[in-house]
Amino acid sequence: MKRFYLLILLTSLLSCQEQPKQKPDFLIGDWTRNNNKPGEQTYEMWKEDFTGLGFTLTSQDTTFKEVLSIISIKDTLYLQVEGVNEKPTLFKFIEQTDSSFTCVNPNNEFPKKITYFKDHNQLKAIVANDDFQLDFVFSKN
Repeated sequence: MKRFYLLILLTSLLSCQEQPKQKPDFLIGDWTRNNNKPGEQTYEMWKEDFTGLGFTLTSQDTTFKEVLSIISIKDTLYLQVEGVNEKPTLFKFIEQTDSSFTCVNPNNEFPKKITYFKDHNQLKAIVANDDFQLDFVFSKN
């Protein structure tokens, strides 16, 4: 009988362990920003392996470019941004649902916090620090 209770206890404990989060598949696809400054066109393209490219064109010249990826380190998800700073910048996932996530890097000057969320047929992103926020609204191509 003791073995039975021990088995029930172990099963309960193992089932309560948090499972690793799934990567946010709502990002996958080619997205065009709707709320650009006049004369600019901004795009994000996310592949099924959760690597992406974001860039802005001004008069057909690339004025901004970043390489994005969702990576897992020790069962924790991170948004990795390359091409903006000398070294890749990691933003740790702190919140996640099926249609959104928020990640942070308090040591980064800007942004310190990035939130992506799906709003009907649009992908929205908010990049912010304590004093400033940029809002991005994308439509899928």
